[in-house]
Amino acid sequence: MSRPAAPALGKGLAVLHLLASRATPVSAAAIARDLDLPRSTTYELLTELAAAGFAVHLAEDRRWGLGLAAFEIGSAYLRGQPLERVGRPVLARLGSAAAGTAHLGVLHGAQTLYLAKEKAGRTPTLVTEVGVRLPAALTATGLSILAHLPAGQVRALFPDRDSFVDRTGRGPRTLPDLRADLTVTRRRGWAIEDGRISAGAASVAAAVFDHNRVPIAAVGITIGHRCPAVRTDGTPAERACGADFAELAAPVRAAAREITTAIGGRVPD
Repeated sequence: MSRPAAPALGKGLAVLHLLASRATPVSAAAIARDLDLPRSTTYELLTELAAAGFAVHLAEDRRWGLGLAAFEIGSAYLRGQPLERVGRPVLARLGSAAAGTAHLGVLHGAQTLYLAKEKAGRTPTLVTEVGVRLPAALTATGLSILAHLPAGQVRALFPDRDSFVDRTGRGPRTLPDLRADLTVTRRRGWAIEDGRISAGAASVAAAVFDHNRVPIAAVGITIGHRCPAVRTDGTPAERACGADFAELAAPVRAAAREITTAIGGRVPD
């Protein structure tokens, strides 16, 4: 017996595929044009997708992007074998070379979910165990992924002050604070977390990208490091240290590129 056709489902999936293939949000008009759909149908599909969390309407930009539900499905796939299997030997080499704890994480809503961890030698005990979720705005892995997402997507993840978590008195407390962190991360090429998750530990991370140059995961290394709470000149605690950990950034970025290449991804220009 033949299965009944589901043209609406097919069109909705086509819209999702188009949104996923673009590096930035897309206007409804462009979606209708590229998929050869009537505008009314396009708006109906987008409205249904948004109601289910698979799309998000960025009203200020008059554009549409992927919603959190789509992101979570992608993360669910990555939590399976492919990324973890590729990443583990890379993490082992990174942890050994950098004499720290290497980890692989993905974004799960506004949190970082850790998929794999490789500890080298007698390194400090950390909270970044496999399966643990931590606030993405505080972790180096989370920051390195967020730095390459569209501004509207970041805004959807952190809509208000209640979206931000404080663990040690460090880290962003508002969206403008977070955006400042992400701007520095993009410009520098790697993310830094110094005492935001645990006092006495610092992390460096770099993003892993898919074939569309979209960040899907991040590789990080954590070492023991204690940053002073405040300088004698009264500099706020968040800027009291200023270490860029460039010596760790090179192997971390190389590890992220290795995983990106192994999964058929492409690093942004």
